[in-house]
Amino acid sequence: MHPMSRRFRGFLPVVVDVETAGFNPARDALLEVAAVLLTMDDDGYLRRTETHVQQIDPFEGANLEQSALDFTGIDPWDPEREAVPEREGLSEIFSPIRKAVKQHDCKRAVLVGHNATFDHNFVFAAAMRADIKRNPFHPFSTFDTATLAGLAYGHTVLAQACKLANIPFSNKEAHSAAYDAEKTADLFCGIVNRWKDLGGFPPPMIEDFSE
Repeated sequence: MHPMSRRFRGFLPVVVDVETAGFNPARDALLEVAAVLLTMDDDGYLRRTETHVQQIDPFEGANLEQSALDFTGIDPWDPEREAVPEREGLSEIFSPIRKAVKQHDCKRAVLVGHNATFDHNFVFAAAMRADIKRNPFHPFSTFDTATLAGLAYGHTVLAQACKLANIPFSNKEAHSAAYDAEKTADLFCGIVNRWKDLGGFPPPMIEDFSE
């Protein structure tokens, strides 16, 4: 059995970052999705492996907030984006995730994100619109690196948490889904691995005081 399957009770953490045209997953367009796959070595240390990225066409009737487009720098109608409809894009993202879940002897993926609820909500809203039945992610559980970084480093902003964790971070490259997802993955792996090095995992056996 793969060591990953024992670390998170059968869940495979997959790091996701999305770029969007607003904050409302039901109304605003999903424009870009990146997913970073993780693995674990025989000593129990996490590291990232493949990164999968898809540019997404705004769904029919989607709202596009200009302030959000200015922030991300994405032109939804740029032909060089090679964007695809939500169903095609998410299917391309979900397929390698399902394979990785099986390869790691896990039962389901769990989404890891920086402020993970945001990414989770947009992915699930798009999957529902696209009528995708085989969503590999747990329907509500997530691992949030903003929370974990607040615990480990005393900072919740991704760029600052990476700096404190000695992970290089470029503000010029930020707000690309792939770049942010890979930095989030490095941060997540670093926190999990540091916890292991500090003796926090596996946890000590708890003495039974019931007798």
